[in-house]
Amino acid sequence: MATKGRSGCPISLSLEMLGDRWTLLIIRDLAFAGKRHFREFLQSDEGISSRTLAERLQTLQDEGILTRSDDPSHGLKSIYRLTEAGIDLLPVLATLGAWGSKHRKADDKLARIADDLAAGGEPELRRMKATLRAQHLG
Repeated sequence: MATKGRSGCPISLSLEMLGDRWTLLIIRDLAFAGKRHFREFLQSDEGISSRTLAERLQTLQDEGILTRSDDPSHGLKSIYRLTEAGIDLLPVLATLGAWGSKHRKADDKLARIADDLAAGGEPELRRMKATLRAQHLG
């Protein structure tokens, strides 16, 4: 799933990287659900296959959206973390969440979270980005 760059259009380039179902859900789980390990991503409600997950995680690493490091507490596990480029996707996720809350039949609890983030505007996005930087980069 490497980006091909068929066009110089920024929207097209972004969609080549992020336009499949799974990529943004992995980023969502890193940003909102605190998931850091392969097995945790597999347990998401959407039911990603292990092969697809491995491919998407590798692409996200190759594209500089996340990093992977060895887990010091478990020799066979890796920890995934967002990079600054991954953290910069927060407004995209917030906008998608707000749209889905308004125009789709979303879970009430999750819709409230999306609505609260959207209602907080730029100050809330800055606060959450700072939190993510502390968790993933710090």
